[in-house]
Amino acid sequence: MGERTAIFFADGFEDCEGLITVDMFRRAGLRIDTISMNAEKEVHTSHGVTLFADTTFSGIDASDYDVLILPGGKKGVANLEASEPLKAAYRKHYEAGKLSGAICAAPSILGHMGLLRGKTYTCFPSFNAEYGGTYSEELAVTDGNLVTGRGMGATIEFARQLLMQLIDDETLRKVEYGMQYKRKES
Repeated sequence: MGERTAIFFADGFEDCEGLITVDMFRRAGLRIDTISMNAEKEVHTSHGVTLFADTTFSGIDASDYDVLILPGGKKGVANLEASEPLKAAYRKHYEAGKLSGAICAAPSILGHMGLLRGKTYTCFPSFNAEYGGTYSEELAVTDGNLVTGRGMGATIEFARQLLMQLIDDETLRKVEYGMQYKRKES
């Protein structure tokens, strides 16, 4: 389990979509770095929580990561989409076949970049458009190396589908049991 994951926090990101995903990855024993898109580590969530990310985007090389994740939140997604270096790094990662995730409004960034063509995906319904793929109303959808989630209420399933690509079933069962989600501990 040497995979490294980066989740990108821009001001206005949806609290739960970011932090539940981080929680679940860490419960599974995986490294997930929280990356501030600001010049400093301080980030403000969509619901007024201030937190400090592990590092800043300017302090990393996105190609060092095996998994890249974009959380939603209307303002947060607008701030993520405004970063040309982030979009370039995400495109390169995704096109290399590496595991990629986006939830809520964030899949719209991928749609605008043309990365949803031919894919089955989900997102917050009002952020869906004609992206050249197939929109699904499932909580979370995995299509190849892309995992998308519909919104905050889908975050556990979104993170679970990402984890399914990275950990064994026994570890997944332990994470689920520890959260009291889905399955009994065997």
